[in-house]
Amino acid sequence: MDRPRVVPARRHGRDRLYVRLPDGRNIAWYDREAARVNLLDAEREDEVLAALAPYLTGPVAVGPPPVPSPADLARLSLHPDDDLAPNRPGEALLVDLDRAPGPARRLRPDPRRAELDAQRTVGDALDAMGGAGGRALHSLPLPGGHRVHHLLIGPGGLYALHVRSAHRQRVTVAEPQVRIGRRPPEPVLHRVRADADRAAHALTAEVRPVLVLAGARRVTVAAAPRGVRILTDADVPELARGGGVLKPADVEALYAAARDRRTWAGL
Repeated sequence: MDRPRVVPARRHGRDRLYVRLPDGRNIAWYDREAARVNLLDAEREDEVLAALAPYLTGPVAVGPPPVPSPADLARLSLHPDDDLAPNRPGEALLVDLDRAPGPARRLRPDPRRAELDAQRTVGDALDAMGGAGGRALHSLPLPGGHRVHHLLIGPGGLYALHVRSAHRQRVTVAEPQVRIGRRPPEPVLHRVRADADRAAHALTAEVRPVLVLAGARRVTVAAAPRGVRILTDADVPELARGGGVLKPADVEALYAAARDRRTWAGL
């Protein structure tokens, strides 16, 4: 009898190795991220492990596929057009720059590109928190054209992050104003709190507002902001250090709701 073969594939954002019979029927798959071999035919366990042996890099769990959670079922039923998980950091800025790139020659750099770089830097830091049980979403659309720049869902709770580029500049925070370099002060903290409040309403959960001043040389807080956490991009990993607020199942359920565009449409 011909031996099963191993076929790599990517499903639902995860890399898998399928073990397939010559007739095309799958009898198992290896989820590398979960370190688990899921058997669809328990009687062929020895064949499956023999086929996967060159690909197994450490101890793995072996057994039937886990029963999908409500969050899994919600994710699997989500239409691709409504799935916000693929949004890149700075998605709205990328679209804007693509539609209106501006003149080829400029006397000053396009400020949109500095903001894009800042959102990408913060987004990369958030995406790196997956190992600590965190889930991140980027550029979540709100009615009226606003965006939640980043949403972090993890064991320490939910955070709505608003990012401003402050590359090598001094920043002064005085409730509700934020002054970056020589620019006129802006009531940024109103916007940061409003985004978090709208996210809390959409998800029916507490969402903590965070202002990230990416690349700031120095941040001076002249008047403490009400309820807003002030960070630089170097401080963002601190958000992964908290715990005890959400269980893993709660994280996944909130992530499933937050990635659905329809969750935000009625705000």
